[in-house]
Parts: sequence; C-alpha cells; structure tokens
Amino acid sequence: MQKPATIDLPPKLVPVVAPPRGSARYRALWGGRGSGKSFTAALMASIWGYAEPLRILCTREFQASIKESFHAELKAAISSQPWLEAHYDVGVDYIRGKNGTEFLFRGLRRNEQSIKSLAKIDLTIVEEAEDVPENSWLALEATVFRQPKSEVWVIWNPREEGSPVDKRFRQNPPAGMLAAEVQWSDNPFFPEGLDVLRRREQQRLDPATYAWIWEGAYRQNSDAQVFGGKIEIREFEPNPRETAWRGPYFGGDFGFSQDPTAAVEVWINDPDIYIRREAYRTGLELDDTAPFVTGQIPGFEREVSRWDNARPESISHLQRHGLPRAQAVSKWPGSVEDGIAFLRSFRSIAIHPDCVNIARESRLYSYKVNDNGDVTSKIIDANNHGWDAVRYALQPMIGGGTGQIFGVL
Repeated sequence: MQKPATIDLPPKLVPVVAPPRGSARYRALWGGRGSGKSFTAALMASIWGYAEPLRILCTREFQASIKESFHAELKAAISSQPWLEAHYDVGVDYIRGKNGTEFLFRGLRRNEQSIKSLAKIDLTIVEEAEDVPENSWLALEATVFRQPKSEVWVIWNPREEGSPVDKRFRQNPPAGMLAAEVQWSDNPFFPEGLDVLRRREQQRLDPATYAWIWEGAYRQNSDAQVFGGKIEIREFEPNPRETAWRGPYFGGDFGFSQDPTAAVEVWINDPDIYIRREAYRTGLELDDTAPFVTGQIPGFEREVSRWDNARPESISHLQRHGLPRAQAVSKWPGSVEDGIAFLRSFRSIAIHPDCVNIARESRLYSYKVNDNGDVTSKIIDANNHGWDAVRYALQPMIGGGTGQIFGVL
C-alpha cells in the first residue's frame, strides 16, 4: 500500500489552502516578499490537479510572455515533489497532467475576449492582483464561475489602500472567503539568503518602503508619518562604559482590551536616540506583565521604569510583583505633542532590528490626512503604544507641562 504524501506548509496558510475544493468561492493571500504565499498556492494547485483532472487558469493583469506568468512558480512547486514531477509534463509554455489536468496562462490587459472564450475553468489563480483594475475583475468573474466548484485564488502584495483588490477582498470580503495576511516571519522556510537581503534593505531603505516591500504594508505618505525622516533600522550595541552612552531608560504602556502592553529600553548617544529592546504583547494579564517584560528586557526590574499614570493601581501592582521601581509619569495638556517634538529634536531615532513592533509602529503612527490629501496637525491615536512607552521612558527630559522641552542634554 502506498504511503500518503506529506506536505509541509507555512502554518498560517494551512486554514486557507487545506480545505477541499469547493469549500469557498474565494481564497485570498496577501503580504510582503518571502512569505511563501505564491509557492504555496502553486503547490496546492498542482496537488489539486494531481487528484483530479482540472482546467486551471493562471492570470495576471500584465503578461507579455510566458516568462512573466505563474509558470515558473508552478514549475518550482512541481519539481519540489517527486510524485508531482512524475505526474506532470512541464513544457516551455505549458503544463499538463497525465490525468488531463491543464494549466492555462493568460494576461488580462487587452485580452478580455480571450478570457471570455475560455470554458470550464475549475480554478483561477490571480497573481499580482494589486495591478488588476475593476473592469478586468468584472470580465474575469463573469467567465470563471460557471463550473459547480469553481474557485478564484487571489494573491498580492498590497500597495494602495482602496485599490480594486483591496476593496473587493479586504474592505468588503465576499461571504465565506478563506483568507490570510502572511509575512516573511510567518514562513518557516524563509531562505537564509533572502533574509540577508531583507536585513540589508531594512537598514538601507526608509521604513515606509521597507514595510511595503517586506511587511505587506500599504505604500505610505511619508509626510504623514509622525517620525518620518527620523527613523533608522540598524544593528547597534550600547556601551555603558563610554560616557557618550546615557541610559538605559525604561518605559511601559499598559494594554487595554485589544491594545498591546509595550515596554522599551532606550539609550541616548547625542545627537541620536537608540531603541535597543522591546517587550510587546496583546492580551497580557497584569499578573504576567513583570515576568514577561523582564524576560524580554534584562535589567528592567533593577532600574526606574516609567508607566502610563492612567492606572495607578496597576503601577502599585507592578511595584509589589517584580518591578519595585515602577513609577507613574506626569501628563499635561499637549504632553503627547511635546514628547514627539522632543524625540524629533534628535538627529535620528535608531531602532534595533530586534524591535519589530516599534519598527512597524514607526511607519503606521501618523497624522490625519484630510479629504484634500493634506496632512493635518491631528495625530491619529493608534499604532503608538511602543512610542508612548518611549516617551514615558524619557519623560523627565520633556517639559513636564511647563511648555518647555529640555531637548538634547
């Protein structure tokens, strides 16, 4: 008796791709580079075509040649499994299974009549779906949903909030759609060589561009970012033996409901700020806060740490359960704006690559943009828990409600 084949997939993608054919009309995968979404879709489509004869349409908006199609991804997926490789005839511009399965490759741009002429499509894979305009979606869907178990799989790296694919599958997802947002960090098979490139680009690119390419973020207006032009993601190690290094300074922000608890270790080496470590978790119980923070940030319990003063009973709890030097910060009208001005008074804010959540917040923490596209002075109260902790850590250097920012010391 032949042993069943075992397929290793990124765990986050299993709930989307594992349910049998016909479980959903749509399956959607989006995220940044290196997440494994395209390879996983190619592998599962090949397996479906192995299990039964199917006509599988692989399409994207722009396809001038077979080299620009999903063909290469399918070829790599098929060659990864000897039993799939034995089943398929992979040609230069075609892929066919021994059981009659056929993969078709078409571009959508200026090709609507060709798409409409296709019959009996069982599965449609739309790759690079960010580029597909609304008229192409309308023509495609009217064609490919004629079989009893027809499905459409949509794969894309987000670029613009409000794009046709964003509106269709994120803002207004179809009922019953199976979907996952997946990043390189969700891919246990992320290649080491690609990680070298990722780390290099994390230090070379501005945070907004890096997040768009690697973290599946929308392409951001950097002028709207609270710390736009100030952030550097790079490796460093503070040296307390050198007098130029001042710190560490510790701060924390309590989580409420779905908001994360965040704590940080901050240093100053004029004229720059350095964020070396973070502790960041959603749904963290107060009893677990001190053990979690001290586990992530060594030495946190030995020094003064400053926390949001909105919950004095929580600070008292920390003082009695592992953080004896925890203190409440002072707040005053305009304290957030004063704190931001203080942080921006430094030449740069260096974030260690270990601090993935602060780095993510650095691109998302932003000013409101009005209907005219103008960046306003109103700060959006979101994606700021780590930055609140940074402000709290350095609060004595900020003007304490006096209207004066002490600045770089």
